[in-house]
Amino acid sequence: MDDHDDFAFEPIRGLPERLPQGERLIWQGAPDWRLLAVEAFHVRKVAVYFAVIAALQVGSAMSGGEPAVAALSGLWMLGLSAAGALAILCGLAWLYARTTVYSLTSRRIVIRAGLALPGTLNLPLSLVETATVARRANGAGGVAFAVTKPNRVAWMVAWPNARPWRFNHPEPMFRALADVEPVARLVGEALAECAGPVKSAAIRPARAKGKTEAGLLPDAGQPA
Repeated sequence: MDDHDDFAFEPIRGLPERLPQGERLIWQGAPDWRLLAVEAFHVRKVAVYFAVIAALQVGSAMSGGEPAVAALSGLWMLGLSAAGALAILCGLAWLYARTTVYSLTSRRIVIRAGLALPGTLNLPLSLVETATVARRANGAGGVAFAVTKPNRVAWMVAWPNARPWRFNHPEPMFRALADVEPVARLVGEALAECAGPVKSAAIRPARAKGKTEAGLLPDAGQPA
């Protein structure tokens, strides 16, 4: 059964209701499950963890005088555990990506996500204080939306579509996009249109852990 059958009740895919008059749909997309597996479910870190455990196990056995064959004989169980854990994490990433739809309209950000209890997050553009674009060298990345205080989005409601390490003031996110540049441009244009006449191009590039981040303020008229 495909995603359209699972959400056949939606009048427009990814949206809980038809858009009001005057509001238009600008863009829709979904996370790439492979990127989501790496970024949200940390499959690489889990793989490294099991590799370190295996190396320690072999090193401990050999330092104790056991032959190499005996040291390696116990690794099959560890290998099965690692394969099972990685398969589960990749499966969850695929399921979340399959049931997630990101929507950008002329008035709001909409994120439909969830497995057992799918829900829809509606964030008016008027409540977006800044949008932060994270780019990777291969063109992938995401766009996170900081909500104006005292408004707040619950982190557990937004996850995994939330900016990492933002627990006190969570930021919903178009996450794990295979090509973030066109989306960043459309978000910048939508925020600029929502804010009214363009006053300045507020782009704040920065470097962090191999990613380039740029802040898009609501009055920004240029793509990050």
